[in-house]
Amino acid sequence: MDYRLDNGAGGGRRLGLIVLSTDETLEYEARQVVAGGDVNLLHARIPMQADVTPRTLETMAASMTETAGRLPAGLDAVAYGCTSGATVIGPGRVAALVQAAQPGVPVTDPMSAVLAALDTLGARRIALVTPYLPEVSAPMRDHMGRHGVSFASEISFGQGDDWTVTRIAEDSSRAAMLEAGRAAGVEAVFASCTNLRSFGVIEAVEAELGVPVVTSNQALMWHLLRLAGVPAAGWGPGRLFAEEAGHAAPKEERAHG
Repeated sequence: MDYRLDNGAGGGRRLGLIVLSTDETLEYEARQVVAGGDVNLLHARIPMQADVTPRTLETMAASMTETAGRLPAGLDAVAYGCTSGATVIGPGRVAALVQAAQPGVPVTDPMSAVLAALDTLGARRIALVTPYLPEVSAPMRDHMGRHGVSFASEISFGQGDDWTVTRIAEDSSRAAMLEAGRAAGVEAVFASCTNLRSFGVIEAVEAELGVPVVTSNQALMWHLLRLAGVPAAGWGPGRLFAEEAGHAAPKEERAHG
């Protein structure tokens, strides 16, 4: 019989998300952003070891193009979901490896997304919360410092095991954000790691501290939507998603593609 074609599941933009094989949080929080929206979020898993070190993070580069190739063609934007991995591998290299399988598609990652978010929020001096070991946090601080970000305080859970990171209770993350965010001169709190749960406490921390909270998953989804041409206002938690609807991604925004 005859049939007609439409835009497929979701009916709107098609977004790709590369998720670590050890990550149990990114998809959970990403679904909260896109629920009910006119987008189709498509996932592929990239191999990653459970112990998070600069060496294990770098190993993902070898699988990046193959993993991106498991996503459907013709996507509107693709995100690689690892803050520390993007820092170690390098955002530009991540984009090139993804685009080898997804030619011409805009690519983001949590580090690029967070820097774009801080630009949008006008925040330069931040409080940093991470689950990482010191050797993982240090390259991130260096990278952000080269992009004009300074640090008023830093708190880490000192954890190198990804299985444990995803099980850190949100009230523990909230306590760390509040403690770090009370340092003098803080303009925003950044909670790093796509495996660290945060969506349930972002707005409560913002209300208590009076400054924006940016997290890896929040910024990544915000940036992914913007790169795909979707006005991100109202899609997710926190001041970042309260930006004026229809605000287009500026040319200077940190994206690749």
